[in-house]
Amino acid sequence: MSAINLPFGHISIIVNVPDKNLAGTIMPFEPEVTEDGVSLIKAALENPVNCERLGEIVAPGASVAVIVSDTTRPTPTAQILPLLFEELHRGGIRDENITIIFALGIHRNQTGEEMERIVGGDIYRHIRCIEHDNSRCRRVGETSRGTPIEVFKNVLDADVVVCVGNIEFHYYAGYSGGAKAILPGVSSRESIIANHKMMMDEKASSGRVDSPVRQDMEEAAQQVGVDFMLNVVLNSKKEIVYATAGHVIDAHRMGVVQVDKMYKVSAEPVDVVIVSPGGYPKDINIFQAHKALDNAKNVVVKGGTIILAAQCCEGFGNAVYEHWNNDSKTPDDAIMKFKHSFEFGGHKAALIAQLAKKYDLYLVSDLPDADAINAFFNPAGSVQEVLDRILNEKPDAKVCIMPYGGLTLPFSH
Repeated sequence: MSAINLPFGHISIIVNVPDKNLAGTIMPFEPEVTEDGVSLIKAALENPVNCERLGEIVAPGASVAVIVSDTTRPTPTAQILPLLFEELHRGGIRDENITIIFALGIHRNQTGEEMERIVGGDIYRHIRCIEHDNSRCRRVGETSRGTPIEVFKNVLDADVVVCVGNIEFHYYAGYSGGAKAILPGVSSRESIIANHKMMMDEKASSGRVDSPVRQDMEEAAQQVGVDFMLNVVLNSKKEIVYATAGHVIDAHRMGVVQVDKMYKVSAEPVDVVIVSPGGYPKDINIFQAHKALDNAKNVVVKGGTIILAAQCCEGFGNAVYEHWNNDSKTPDDAIMKFKHSFEFGGHKAALIAQLAKKYDLYLVSDLPDADAINAFFNPAGSVQEVLDRILNEKPDAKVCIMPYGGLTLPFSH
């Protein structure tokens, strides 16, 4: 019997799997941490990809917009910003010239405590911090795919725009990070919806830089004029293992190479996949936890079972998504509704509905059973309970564990 830890919110739960059933545990191929995050970030800032150092791009007195991730992302912003600001100070920028903008996209607004925790207390007290407001956007143009480029005015009014984030797999943008700070990060609702409509394209999937969603994002960022980006790659312990800085596309691709080395994992399809998004904040709500579910589908046979262990302390995480779930009595209802009326948030209901038609989906969470059922899951009290029942019915079933499903992307040859 193997006892395996699964991250769950801020804690972990243990699942026991008979060795004869355990096909494998999909873990990141993580290099030993030989350099601390500070050294890696400094090296990236001193050796930017395909552009000048940030301290040489800025001029004394210039206004600088630094776009950072919101509370749904694991970016260690408080560790990154002091080093970024050192580089800005090197170029003659004073603290009063800097505005930190939280890239909410169309996520909820944050509390003051959340914003302070993200950037760090000292910076929060001394640097102007504001949240993206998608009702205060100006039109810049449109992409070749017809997406209107409408961006938060405080970004457009800045002399220098810097994007800060982390790079990992994203279920329809291919990868997070880079230009994603602009679109959807600080764009209008209309821009975001137009861009996200491309998620149904077969190329719009995890691990693809040719996703039309990402290509569209990067075209928008180039038209807006991003001057510099600083992104990091994290391991499963949320430690910085790689940093890349410079051109918003070229530097991003350097990070993509590192993500692929660490998190693309070869695996054969099995009967049962037990997956955790990787703990908080990746399992903060179903809306975010779905990304791990989407990765897990790559390693389960059709008709097989996916058990998602996600705390979901903030419930559904999106009001539209919750409404669609409550409104759709069957998976087919959600899928048909999506085909006839794209609505951001509703897309999540349709995507999970598609999975529910192919696999048996179980959810172990803090959600009421009724909410799990409305989201097309079978609610369960524990992972062990579901697994034991399946193995009792199918003693030879093969089981795979994904403790960091939000990070790892299985693929079969």
